[in-house]
Amino acid sequence: MAEAQNIPVGSTTAGQIAVAAESTVATRMSAPASFDVADFPVPHGREEEWRFTPLERLRGLHDGTAVATGDGVKVDIDAPEGVVVETVGREDARIGRAGTPVDRVAAQAYSAFEKAGVITVPKERVLTEPIRIVVHGEGGTAYAHQVVELGAFAEAVVVIDHSGDAVLAANVDYVLGDGAKLTVVSVQDWDDKAVHVGQHNALVGRDATFKSFVVTFGGDLVRLHPRVAYAGPGGEAELFGLYFTDAGQHQEHRLLVDHNVPHCKSNVVYKGALQGDDAHAVWIGDVLIEAAAEGTDTYEMNRNLVLTDGARVDSVPNLEIETGEIVGAGHASATGRFDDEQLFYLMARGIPEIDARRLVVRGFFAELVQQIGVADIEERLLAKIEEELEASVA
Repeated sequence: MAEAQNIPVGSTTAGQIAVAAESTVATRMSAPASFDVADFPVPHGREEEWRFTPLERLRGLHDGTAVATGDGVKVDIDAPEGVVVETVGREDARIGRAGTPVDRVAAQAYSAFEKAGVITVPKERVLTEPIRIVVHGEGGTAYAHQVVELGAFAEAVVVIDHSGDAVLAANVDYVLGDGAKLTVVSVQDWDDKAVHVGQHNALVGRDATFKSFVVTFGGDLVRLHPRVAYAGPGGEAELFGLYFTDAGQHQEHRLLVDHNVPHCKSNVVYKGALQGDDAHAVWIGDVLIEAAAEGTDTYEMNRNLVLTDGARVDSVPNLEIETGEIVGAGHASATGRFDDEQLFYLMARGIPEIDARRLVVRGFFAELVQQIGVADIEERLLAKIEEELEASVA
């Protein structure tokens, strides 16, 4: 178990400087960000950003051999009145504003998509119903790009629901105007053979608030790369994640929060459960506090619960600090089996062991699910967790 490292207010110490220097290798990518796929060499699995990913299961997304087909994915958007929904060409200036591809698959997705979806919430518009984006795989290969932009002081909830069977590489941009509030729920409930690789870029405006929930259940291989940067001081970002990795599945979440301006906050909490032979979960949490980002307050945490033998977790939190003038920074990672004290407490009160184990797992995830704030999504996720538990905790 890796315990938390907390860095309090004050000037940088020699030890903190050493931590930052050592973590530079871990948090920097081997190639600079670029929209051009030619700027990224074909990965071989030895690179830092690819060493945990089974490249042979990417179905050609990483080497250019995956060709888009007409039956890739179908996208349906249901938006409340007043929201502008557009389909635009590659030349639209709003595409790519939130961030640049940082690996070959993201660059391939940017180079290969034909039309992008753009959803705009006008300034000061406060939505009372979610924007729902349904992405359904129809058996083929697809490259996609989606932009969600909120004007100043607008508020919205966006639910992106992935299902079906597909090989999909996609970039999603979230652009928040000053004072805007955006909550995004991205659910990966793919069929067993699906492959999904995605980069999520959020650009958070002055005093804006971004909250992200990434929920991953299905798919043969899912590799997601949420990234956050700030366009002005006072921005806040909360990144929550929940994943349930079954036998044979590979689920990988690689996060970067780039504190590039002063007086911003971030909080990252990802929780996962694993069961079955060759279930593999990867969590990489990178937080960079740049020299200009004085007054930063950040924390990241990853927790993993291993339910059966044969499962594997790779959890790597990285914290890189270039200034000592911060409010606080820390990270924590832990992986283990059931808490014996929790089980004993429940069983001592007459609860059978199998039910006690299920209660522990429910409680492990409930903290995150209850923060989503979308009733039908919360109910669906709790039902999905129950379904997974029926197959595992027996």
